Amino acid sequence: MAEQMNGPVETGAAMDYSEHDKTYSMFLAGAKYGTIAVVSLLIAMAVYFFTGAGAITGLLTFLILSIGGSILAR
Repeated sequence: MAEQMNGPVETGAAMDYSEHDKTYSMFLAGAKYGTIAVVSLLIAMAVYFFTGAGAITGLLTFLILSIGGSILAR
């Protein structure tokens, strides 16, 4: 029969909670700004492909939306 254990089998190393918080904050920032960049890119592509605005206007749309979204997200 198996031995009966009382308490945790392994307690493991002490957790570095400040490092966990830094990693989580970096993940959230990457997700937030990555989403802003992808949405800006999709809108700029729609402006370029589906209107007669041209490539320069699509690029300007991307830049304006990316910068404006980053400022609003802070």
